[in-house]
Amino acid sequence: MLRKITSIDFQSNNNTSQCVLIRVDFNVPVENDIVSDDYRILKSLPTIQYCLDEGAKIVLMSHRGRPKGEVDNNLSLMPAGERLAQLLEMPIKFSHDCISEDAIDVSRNLKSGEIHLLENLRFYDEEVSNDTLFASKLAQHGSIYLNDAFGTAHREHASNAGITKYFTTKGMGLLTEKEMEFLSENISDSEGPISLIIGGAKIDTKINVIKHFFDIADNILIGGAMANTFLSANKYDMGKSLVQKDEVETAKKLMLMASKSKTNIILPIDFNGELNTFGSGKLHYATIDNIKKAMICEDIGELSINLFTDIIKKSKTVFWNGTVGVAENKDFATGTNKIIDSIVDSDCNSIVGGGDTIAAIRNYKKGIIEEFTHASTGGGSCLELLSGNKLPAMEMLKK
Repeated sequence: MLRKITSIDFQSNNNTSQCVLIRVDFNVPVENDIVSDDYRILKSLPTIQYCLDEGAKIVLMSHRGRPKGEVDNNLSLMPAGERLAQLLEMPIKFSHDCISEDAIDVSRNLKSGEIHLLENLRFYDEEVSNDTLFASKLAQHGSIYLNDAFGTAHREHASNAGITKYFTTKGMGLLTEKEMEFLSENISDSEGPISLIIGGAKIDTKINVIKHFFDIADNILIGGAMANTFLSANKYDMGKSLVQKDEVETAKKLMLMASKSKTNIILPIDFNGELNTFGSGKLHYATIDNIKKAMICEDIGELSINLFTDIIKKSKTVFWNGTVGVAENKDFATGTNKIIDSIVDSDCNSIVGGGDTIAAIRNYKKGIIEEFTHASTGGGSCLELLSGNKLPAMEMLKK
């Protein structure tokens, strides 16, 4: 069983503060040395604040980007530390190396209520390879371990897997606890009717999610370029739209499986897009039986929007992963935005995940993401749980 933060005593036997080492997810975008999107940092604050309120000393560790074992100042965590200091209105200690003796000494000499942020874990290849020696050095930073980096929980790395054997007291942060509650423990017990909205480009990354939701969901609504492949499997000519030709047979099998379950697969019936090439600006609309050879389908059309939103309005629980169009382009964000409005306006429990989907929601209207019951910070981890799988980092916390 995963241990919750509220069951941990942050004071040692001689009544002194313990040092808690927290794996956070500060993999945030930075422009001109300033964090441009602090969503993940904001989501880490409840756990950090809880530990501060308990009088703990805090060491934070994270990765950022994919430096592949090389020091890359463009991927430093210093901007994240500066943003955290602003949000907490307190100074943050920062070490330019995560396992140096100097860094470990800083952690050992922390006072109650102080915070120390370590430099990017992936400046060492040993982080990704789950190296034992590297994990043991990281473990020297604290006496209690918390994992609050749900976004990397599907990876077996040193900072979230190998490190756990060096701690007797270990558990989940508040963010991870919430993620596990909404994406793992409650799926099969969700109030129905249940609808799954699945989008994005590729079927292969979502196959297991679709399969897992057969007989759980009443409806699976498919959008994005994924829908093109399903429609192609139904003998529709999708013009120049992105179709995963090697997954057409997979789409056929999934639709056959759906026909033998209680779950309905709902596909778009019209599209907005462009003619000739992406970015041509030659906007075009068509129903599925009238798509021109030169058309690229890039968003669901008004008929499909009405079809999807009618189902959402009748649903008690909605899971959503993947935009239903090229939402980063305002010309093709309408379908995704209408779905956002429909979910927020309905009385359903709404669980949304996936980096592109979260970004689309946050870009649409400021603060609207707070209207969802739960917005996941993890892409891959979210998909794994929605597929009914276990997360390696969470399993290691149980040992």
